[in-house]
Amino acid sequence: MSRLTLGSNAMSNHVYKLLELTGSSSVSIEDAVSTAIATAHKTVRNIQWFTITETRGHVVDGKVAHWQVSLKIGFTLE
Repeated sequence: MSRLTLGSNAMSNHVYKLLELTGSSSVSIEDAVSTAIATAHKTVRNIQWFTITETRGHVVDGKVAHWQVSLKIGFTLE
């Protein structure tokens, strides 16, 4: 088996923890995601990435009235 030599641009080894959130917004999907991440950022350090797991909406009079977006965020453990 050969040994891989890593250069200076290699990703460091990290351990990530996942947190599941649901953000909501009457404006947009992006706003729902941003709201969830901004709120989590107040108490969770080292947030690195997110994945959207579900998108839902509420319809009133034939128009989107509200968005709910569920996501998983990953953050590094110290």
